[in-house]
Amino acid sequence: MKLEEKNLIVKRAYKSVYKCDDCIVKVFNEGHPKSDVFNEALNTARVEETGLDIPKVKEVTQIDGKWAIAIEYKAGKTLEDMMESDMKNLEKYMEDFVDLQLQVQSKKSPLLKGMKDKLARQINGLKDLDATTRYELLTRLESMPKHNKVCHGDFNPSNVIVGKNGKMTVVDWAHATQGNASADAAMTYLLFALKDQKVADLYLKLFCKKSDTAMQYVQQWLPIVAAAQLSKENELEKDFLMRWIDVVDYQ
Repeated sequence: MKLEEKNLIVKRAYKSVYKCDDCIVKVFNEGHPKSDVFNEALNTARVEETGLDIPKVKEVTQIDGKWAIAIEYKAGKTLEDMMESDMKNLEKYMEDFVDLQLQVQSKKSPLLKGMKDKLARQINGLKDLDATTRYELLTRLESMPKHNKVCHGDFNPSNVIVGKNGKMTVVDWAHATQGNASADAAMTYLLFALKDQKVADLYLKLFCKKSDTAMQYVQQWLPIVAAAQLSKENELEKDFLMRWIDVVDYQ
């Protein structure tokens, strides 16, 4: 597989993404854990098996000594681009976005990793939090109900592709787990709040209304998922996430 610089779509700290024929090819930096690459491919394949119409894994390979995943290409715009260029219709877009998230969460995939286990590992590995705060977060996590719904883990409008016919497709399943839908919603809320608090509040209102979930219940997950997001070590997000962890009134 030959990749050219002109086909580069996006470059991240640990990977470069290319458009190649009928696929998207993610090429990971040297030293990126091989297990993470295979885990992303495995997650995607397991979500495929739920019947959700997502871009399918085509190949895991090596390109110039670097691990790469080839995934089916879906033509269209991101929902994020559509929201930002047509703010007057934001609420309609957000309704569709929440409906899509609920469709994902209606599925089950018994072989996906458990969300609570993953969150516990992320919190335990945090160097920026003292032992007492980690203990309080883990105690709260343990007390939360354990569910087994398919959860994307990074469900935001940049990961939703809208085709010319209006059909929406969810991409990037690297962080998928089986777990509690409200925890997944709390993560989505935080991702919105990092950019725009009003948009985040609109999302949470619609999610709670459509799923018949108490807003307070989703909010109980916020310090836990903020700590999990902190584990990604994005310096630009650190102060914001620490505030969500610090404002917790542990009971």
